[in-house]
Amino acid sequence: MNDASVAGTAKKITAIYPGSFDPITNGHLDLIARGSRLVDRLIVAILRNEAKQPLFSVEERAAMLEEVVKPYANVEVGTFHGLLVDYASERGANMILRGIRAISDYEYELQTALMNRRLQPRIETAFLMSGEAYSFISSRLVKEVAKLGGNISGLVPPLVEERLRSRFFERRGGA
Repeated sequence: MNDASVAGTAKKITAIYPGSFDPITNGHLDLIARGSRLVDRLIVAILRNEAKQPLFSVEERAAMLEEVVKPYANVEVGTFHGLLVDYASERGANMILRGIRAISDYEYELQTALMNRRLQPRIETAFLMSGEAYSFISSRLVKEVAKLGGNISGLVPPLVEERLRSRFFERRGGA
């Protein structure tokens, strides 16, 4: 028996699912849906990284995320900068949730997870394999296809598809 069951209380799990979400894809949403069933509280956290040149501002990404996670009562959206484990500690999280699409993702994520454990041993990292239908989707590829006028339906939520098309249409000098 573990300490929680002896004490008669189950430990609450709060997880952080970090990322740039520029933009959110159906692969991200799949992980959010599955992750929300595994934890008591899931915080989808947008990294504020001024060094990158995102297509959408942090505020735009947060607004899109807020809209698409409405069906999940235990999911909330936040933003952070600096060390993820510091943000996780501030939010009372005891888990970091990460998605794995391919072996190449695992190699990077393992190194990051081990560093996070060294920095904050009480926070565990859990990896979820991406759903088969989403294993090839990345925000970078979605933006590239959208920019070139390709079909991105089914890769991102309809709200995001509309915003991507609008953003690229504006950049081409559309009305």
